[in-house]
Amino acid sequence: MKDTDIAPLKGVRVLELGNYIAAPTAGRMLADFGAEVIKIERPRTGDELRNWRLYAGTTSMLYRTVNRNKKSVVLDLRTDEGRDIVLELAAKSDIVLENFRPGTLEKWGIGPETLNGVNPELILTRISAFGQTGPLSQRPGFAAVAEAYGGFRELVGDPDRPPVRVGVSIGDSIAGIYAAFGAVMALFERETKRGKSAIPLDHRTIDVALNEAMLSVMESLVPDFTAYGVKRERTGGRMEGIAPSNAYVCKGGGSIVIAGNGDGIYKRYMEAIGRPDLGSDPALQSNADRWERREELDAAIGEWTASLTVPDALAALESAGVPAGPIYTAEDIVADDQYASRNMIQRFDVSTGEETLQKVAFPGITPVIGGKSLPIRNLGPDLGANTREVLEDLLEKTTAEATRIIEDMDQGKTRERI
Repeated sequence: MKDTDIAPLKGVRVLELGNYIAAPTAGRMLADFGAEVIKIERPRTGDELRNWRLYAGTTSMLYRTVNRNKKSVVLDLRTDEGRDIVLELAAKSDIVLENFRPGTLEKWGIGPETLNGVNPELILTRISAFGQTGPLSQRPGFAAVAEAYGGFRELVGDPDRPPVRVGVSIGDSIAGIYAAFGAVMALFERETKRGKSAIPLDHRTIDVALNEAMLSVMESLVPDFTAYGVKRERTGGRMEGIAPSNAYVCKGGGSIVIAGNGDGIYKRYMEAIGRPDLGSDPALQSNADRWERREELDAAIGEWTASLTVPDALAALESAGVPAGPIYTAEDIVADDQYASRNMIQRFDVSTGEETLQKVAFPGITPVIGGKSLPIRNLGPDLGANTREVLEDLLEKTTAEATRIIEDMDQGKTRERI
């Protein structure tokens, strides 16, 4: 079997109405594994992500990455014709993804009941800041706000400084992963119950809140507080209650992460750094004890790493069986043999809209099936690249009708819905 034949979601059609990162991440995951994902974009400007981190041209690498393996169709959802075409597409789809503010689809006349009317088996996956219900549901909000509400931001950074954010849109990405899981879960239920019992609309509506997605990855933050009154604090590069586990600077300025906190590893770790006295100290044999003396341990480890280059420090730790690794930059990632062996770096010639850049590296598809990443079929498409194809082939519009729709959408001639 060829890699291109591995497509567990082949035959599933997804209508993506989302912008930015959350819903498009869900769409990317479904598309990566074979689903046909039709992404609806507004005329002329398209998804706002096209201009995020735009270093050259008209379409960012961020858009090309998040929207890979999809089709782009231009429609104006504020117009009668745009609405009607969306409903035509929904009638032929399995899943609809959206991440607008709650009530937006309803305002446009394409809310859950209307979608259900054209396709009573449709799965509707909705992503919003605080969910579709509750006192905060109508508030707009980006992932940065949701990360704060979910307790995540409070734990990121150093204890003597204000909370910081991580370097990626983690709230959006995690919500997108949950949305993809929810969509596949609902699809599985639909298929297993087909012909046996109808699944009500509210069971086919997946409601993902950004703040709840972040709360769900906070481990025992809430139980520890309600059970013991424990209030977690920011710990910088450490993990609360676990030691020694941190990042350390090596000779020459490079850094490594060492996770030597396991009881069975700790003694070997201290032998490796030339501090057997710490390894045999009876008062340092449990994680709780080591956490109390974390400053002392980090100072000893930091003194050792400062005397060695990154390769030499990692070689010594590997020899001792201590989990450790370099802190990679993008340059390191694209040169790494492990990623290459699993096809996790894939290269494409990419148009910026002004020029074509040769052999640009993109991250592969996760999770792996068949021993290595599946091949990316196409990068995030140019705006409206598939509008004609979808109108003519899927919706069976005539060439003349498709041309008229495309021109009207592009020129803003379609009548605003009253």
